[in-house]
Amino acid sequence: MNLNHMSRAGFAIVAIAACVGAQAAPKGVSASIAAEKAVLGKTDNVTMRVTITNSSSQPQLVLKWHTPFAEVEEALFDVTRDGVKVDYQGAHYKRPAPTASDYYLLKPGASHTVKVELSDIYDMSVTGQYSIRYNAKSLAMFGANERTVGELKSEAVSVWIDGRLPRGTDLTAKAAAPVTPMAAGLSFTKCTASQQTTVSQAIAAAGTMANGADAYMGGSLGARYTKWFGAADTTRINKVKANFSAIKSAFANQAINVDCGCKKTYYAYVYPNQPYKIYVCKAFWTAPLTGTDSKGGTLVHEMSHFTAVAGTDDWVYGQSGAASLAISDPNKAVDNADSHEYFSENTPAL
Repeated sequence: MNLNHMSRAGFAIVAIAACVGAQAAPKGVSASIAAEKAVLGKTDNVTMRVTITNSSSQPQLVLKWHTPFAEVEEALFDVTRDGVKVDYQGAHYKRPAPTASDYYLLKPGASHTVKVELSDIYDMSVTGQYSIRYNAKSLAMFGANERTVGELKSEAVSVWIDGRLPRGTDLTAKAAAPVTPMAAGLSFTKCTASQQTTVSQAIAAAGTMANGADAYMGGSLGARYTKWFGAADTTRINKVKANFSAIKSAFANQAINVDCGCKKTYYAYVYPNQPYKIYVCKAFWTAPLTGTDSKGGTLVHEMSHFTAVAGTDDWVYGQSGAASLAISDPNKAVDNADSHEYFSENTPAL
């Protein structure tokens, strides 16, 4: 979809950048944000105007998933309250590797602005001084052939929120509280009998993959580890070990609910702070049971996203991108959900 057609969706297309200064980005593409209101009350929505500008003399591409020009589907903002990080509460998706159709084309000199309401995807219920920055990061941010992590980052803006909860309320204690498990097992939402059978097989495959990954991490590490997580480093190795131990335990011991009602073209998604519910989408049903980008691997990917499990992010999608990330930035590879999936699927076998 060309950005010139975005007005059909109600987006504002403007010729100048927003008031807040933007930080320079590769290829001359920059981002800036401005708050609709600097002081907000308990019932106010926290709304930002986000502008992405191409200040270069050449057309530039930006990955759709990491822009706010449609539904916000990633953690595109860094938010702090009185210096404490405010966690993203929106969905994390598993997508295929990006293709040409997954990019917006920004013409030379064009700026595009849209309003984004943040209250539903970041918890701003506590009174305090909030700092908000647009900060989108992805391996293929500016083109499918990019081999380094690109970043589209704005300056921060500050807003004061008179929230429902008093200043100083500790939300991290609530977030860190252990999830009370129900009896281990699998339940379904919006799934036909046939879909329930398929999901049950996929859960079993995911459990087998998680067990195999955990067992591998307990032994001598070789090409399989370096392929997906990069050079051996004690801190990173321990992180991956802990991640797979937690993923294995979740499949074995937690009550998992799978929702089959998603009509998006993606594989699946979860809300990281809502374990252990997994929403499967259209690409899930056509994926193989095992192997690359499989049903079982998709469930490993999604399980790794839960903050109660491994808390992974989506730095890159696809085998090629994940392998490149292991070389260029292994610290991000050990935090990347697809890297955990491909390590678990292990196809081709290493």
